[in-house]
Amino acid sequence: MIAGSIVALVTPMTASGDLDWPGLDNLVEWHIAEGTNAICAVGTTGESATLNVEEHCAVIKRVVELCRGRIPVIAGTGANCTREAIELTQAAKAVGADACLLVTPYYNKPTQEGLYLHFKAVAEAVAIPQILYNVPGRTACDLRNETVERLAVIGNIVGIKDATGDVPRGIDLMQRCGGDFAVYSGDDATALELMLAGGKGDISVTANVAPKLMSQMCAAALRGAADEARAINEKLMPLHDKLFVEANPIPVKWAVAELGKIASGIRLPLTPLSESVRPVVRAAMRSAGLL
Repeated sequence: MIAGSIVALVTPMTASGDLDWPGLDNLVEWHIAEGTNAICAVGTTGESATLNVEEHCAVIKRVVELCRGRIPVIAGTGANCTREAIELTQAAKAVGADACLLVTPYYNKPTQEGLYLHFKAVAEAVAIPQILYNVPGRTACDLRNETVERLAVIGNIVGIKDATGDVPRGIDLMQRCGGDFAVYSGDDATALELMLAGGKGDISVTANVAPKLMSQMCAAALRGAADEARAINEKLMPLHDKLFVEANPIPVKWAVAELGKIASGIRLPLTPLSESVRPVVRAAMRSAGLL
């Protein structure tokens, strides 16, 4: 079971918006050296919505090749079209991804039965471990716990990234689905409490900027060292907050560039972080000892 600090990796781009392959190479090596436990490639933070299908698959392939089995790779392969989600998941399996992360279909607002049948169809079509991803604040689509419970009995649906920030809801998921089904946090601000309650890790935005601290915090939480984990998390809390002063991944890409790890590129319709909020993100980075 994949566990611990799982970075929802940004996708490096040049100033003109082209994919920055050397930047991606360096970023992956940095994460491995800093103790990141797994990489989630081309999720929300990886700008999946601004990459075309060819680029999407190419980034997943490159990350798998770079990791060389040293840490697991989770490929973001969700779509609001079931056929496209199947195609992306097949492509991720073909290049050796360890698992796939499938966001709820966004914009078209399916029913709970539609969600069940969507995820069931992808799972039956592609024999790779699959992690559901519920982030209703972005998708306008909430995958209810009772629907997750139905899906959890499908053999290769192995977990969920719950980005609701509702810890009691996450605990209810664990009780419904049992210990073989991994519940991951997708909300950095509440990830510690979810892990202390039995969650398996954090698919994290903050880990892009503070990979070592996030790895240490998650490790402490997973072994039940609550005081140690809370002390580390206290340093990270300003980042958990200020990395969302504008829509993700705008602030986190700026912060990683501020560290000198990537170029400043981002694609329309996303724009660079506003000048007015850069000082608050920089202050959060200083509070974590990153600058």
